[in-house]
Amino acid sequence: MQQLRLTGRFPEARWCPSPNFGARPEGAEISLLVVHNISLPPGQFGGSHIEDFFCNRLQADAHPYFATIAELQVSAHALVRRDGSVVQFVSCLDRAWHAGRSCFQGEVECNDFGIGIELEGADDIPYTAEQYSALAGLASQVMAAWPAITPERITGHSDIAPGRKTDPGPAFDWAYFRDTLSATETV
Repeated sequence: MQQLRLTGRFPEARWCPSPNFGARPEGAEISLLVVHNISLPPGQFGGSHIEDFFCNRLQADAHPYFATIAELQVSAHALVRRDGSVVQFVSCLDRAWHAGRSCFQGEVECNDFGIGIELEGADDIPYTAEQYSALAGLASQVMAAWPAITPERITGHSDIAPGRKTDPGPAFDWAYFRDTLSATETV
């Protein structure tokens, strides 16, 4: 995945640039992949609300929940929709604002060295086979581009921000994902 390492862009993703990113700290090695979930409004899928949120265009009056988050400035590197399609918001070379206060194996500020991939979903709603397949494909590309990311360095948001975050939640089948990833790596 020389192309991904050079450009930071997933070739299959639709590009929807977010202003919510920054440069990684000098010397930061990309070495972590963080799996998240998001649905807007919570538990509802489809539409443009996630893209609007990550691009600071979310209309606070479009839904009561939106008024509580419309002023936040967050992003992820990519989003995997329910149908497996991928939207990319931030180059993997840059620091997306996805993890917040976080720690992985003693390393703090996971945004500095992590790549964040959102799944359109909710903690308690099963993810689709298409999402697992797309996530495994993205993860394989990331691991090929940045070998410091191994299967053991793919984690959930809840694992790096325990007590603060719960995603991707109990509905995310880690064993199924790892099997899908393993099959993707051998192709």
